[in-house]
Amino acid sequence: MKLHLSKLEKGYINASVQITGSKSETNRLLLLQALFPNLKLKNLSNSDDAKVMQKGLAISDGDVDIHHAGTAMRFLTSYFASCENKNVLLTGSPRMKERPIKVLVEALRELGADISYAGTEGYPPLRIKGKTLKKQKVSLPANISSQYISSLLLVAPSLENGLELDLVGKITSVPYIKMTLALLDEIGVNTEFEGNRIKVHPMAKIADKTLVVESDWSAASYFYSIVAMAEVGSEIRLTAYKQNSLQGDSVLADIYEDFGIKTTFSNHGVILKKETDFKKSTIILDLSNAPDIAQTIAVTCFGLGIACRLGGLHTLPIKETDRLAAMKAELKKMGAEVSISADSLSLESSDTITSNVSIDTYNDHRMAMAFAPIALKTDVYINYAGVVSKSYPDFWKDMKTLGMIVKEV
Repeated sequence: MKLHLSKLEKGYINASVQITGSKSETNRLLLLQALFPNLKLKNLSNSDDAKVMQKGLAISDGDVDIHHAGTAMRFLTSYFASCENKNVLLTGSPRMKERPIKVLVEALRELGADISYAGTEGYPPLRIKGKTLKKQKVSLPANISSQYISSLLLVAPSLENGLELDLVGKITSVPYIKMTLALLDEIGVNTEFEGNRIKVHPMAKIADKTLVVESDWSAASYFYSIVAMAEVGSEIRLTAYKQNSLQGDSVLADIYEDFGIKTTFSNHGVILKKETDFKKSTIILDLSNAPDIAQTIAVTCFGLGIACRLGGLHTLPIKETDRLAAMKAELKKMGAEVSISADSLSLESSDTITSNVSIDTYNDHRMAMAFAPIALKTDVYINYAGVVSKSYPDFWKDMKTLGMIVKEV
């Protein structure tokens, strides 16, 4: 599906949007629910990734295809490895077979897991024979994707002796680790996180519990970008969000203050209002704790004609695509002067935006959604726009709610 997004005649926006539960929280809680069935969940994400996770958790024997869902690949690896009598081939899309998983596999093997590679060493697909894991101590590099760490932490309470995890080096993506531990704490699991050591105590059973999944802050980023590019006075109301969020991407509220956006929390929702025009000439950010919003921020800066220096992006090359390379290619199509390194993106200020460019999405939902707000500045085409279903199936419908002109071509 290719979409044409047309520039709005008026740049003023006033609208309300309801967003489903966070994909990150949903997939963590779905795994915990599989381990503790008396856990009840509300406001689950309706994303493809969440559906794939639910489907995978229901399989005990045979092939489990998670397609493009990186979170499901990491979380299900630990789940199947630690559940006795599970016997699966865990596989995914061609891109998934290029995304490394060796660090997690080696950690699980150290705990006693029976995992072998069905293809290239260090990459999916994986043959997993579930068994009781009795060992409790393991170490991991601290600068790896937090999903490897969370994968182990989520199954930890179901292990006979719990888990003691040592992280070697400087820890990145701390908010996602804290999210996982906070969810464990919410269902009654005892956890400790001191320095570079995390300990999760074993728990055979939890009390009956119902948890409501907070809406996705990564999804909110695109609305922040839209309000930033809209006229002063524009306002978007989003539900359901809370001020003391577990999600690292909630840092958006602070970051977009520099774009003139005021964030107000009210009745489990959030109001984004553009009070002033952009305040700074250059945005400089370390996004090591929130790398998923880098694409959104880069496009916001480009649309407003300002420079940015975004660092802490070392995990982006191994996402659904090499996000740094993809951003450089697509921004340059629109006339941007942009450079990348192994962990950073730099954008120079520019007053010119090339119109009617076709943005390639590289099977990456965030590429499609990050570039959508630029339609407030110029017409743009989005190739393979249906990829948004991975995390936000209603995205294009919600863009129309804002008054954006979205046509399939």
